[in-house]
Amino acid sequence: MSDEYFRPVSGFDLPRFAGVATFMRLPHVALEDPKIKDVDIGLIGVPWDSGTTNRPGPRHGPRQLRDMSTMMRAQNGATGVRPFDIANCADLGDVAPNPADLAATMSRVTSFYEAVKTAGIRPLTGGGDHLTSLPVLRALAKDAPVSMIHFDSHTDLFDSYFDGTQYTHGTPFRRAVEEGLLDPRKVVQIGIRGTTYDNEDRDFADAVGIRVIPIEEFHARGVDDVMEEACEIVGESDTYISYDIDFVDPAFAPGTGTPEIGGPNSYQAVQVVRALDKVNIIGADLVEVSPPFDQNGGTAFLGASIMFELLCVMAP
Repeated sequence: MSDEYFRPVSGFDLPRFAGVATFMRLPHVALEDPKIKDVDIGLIGVPWDSGTTNRPGPRHGPRQLRDMSTMMRAQNGATGVRPFDIANCADLGDVAPNPADLAATMSRVTSFYEAVKTAGIRPLTGGGDHLTSLPVLRALAKDAPVSMIHFDSHTDLFDSYFDGTQYTHGTPFRRAVEEGLLDPRKVVQIGIRGTTYDNEDRDFADAVGIRVIPIEEFHARGVDDVMEEACEIVGESDTYISYDIDFVDPAFAPGTGTPEIGGPNSYQAVQVVRALDKVNIIGADLVEVSPPFDQNGGTAFLGASIMFELLCVMAP
């Protein structure tokens, strides 16, 4: 059983619209807090979108994700998992970005997550654009490459943008493979779709052994079959989960920078996460929630719900 200190504030004690918004109404525990040694899973915000190449806004994602996450209760209605009873969970706050310096922010993110890893805490991140995943992986996979299950409508495997810019939200996993942070033979990307510039990213995936499951195959095979293959690919290895909200069809998640039609619905969005219950998850992220493009907060509510589902498969 978890420590009572790390339980969320109950809606029966304080209405969910009241109080300071933390991820899922958990206590805020800073890295320098003595309580940090007792945290098992840390929820972290990375309010940063300097890797965005078109529609900015994910820098505002963590704040709205926190607000919408106050709707989460203590128990998963489908699986029965009570994550806050199993693991000590806390909101570790935000990494402080430098919005004027992309390289400096990546360094700050890596340093923050190195401290999280040293403390023995598994991180669950709310971003932020998808470049966020690269500096996180630089910390978590510093000692050895890890596996990855990646939900997205884009591969994020391009080499560069605008004749040589190598760090954007379209390049993080190309860099992660090149830097030895990911074992490409144990990486699976699910939901890939949309118009493309060319085949460069898919050619790279084929060359290094990344398994790409396009949306047509996802719909034809169904969630259970696709997720069984994904879990077989990573096996029992240390695995990072990266979830771009644009994996979901924009009818259900319009608040994102690069929406693509034809994606999963909101139920399938949580089904794929529930299938990860046997995966050895060392960390996870939910990225690309962009509040300026969905001011009623529906996308952030779905994102917070997906984060809760991730927590439910990480905690046990």
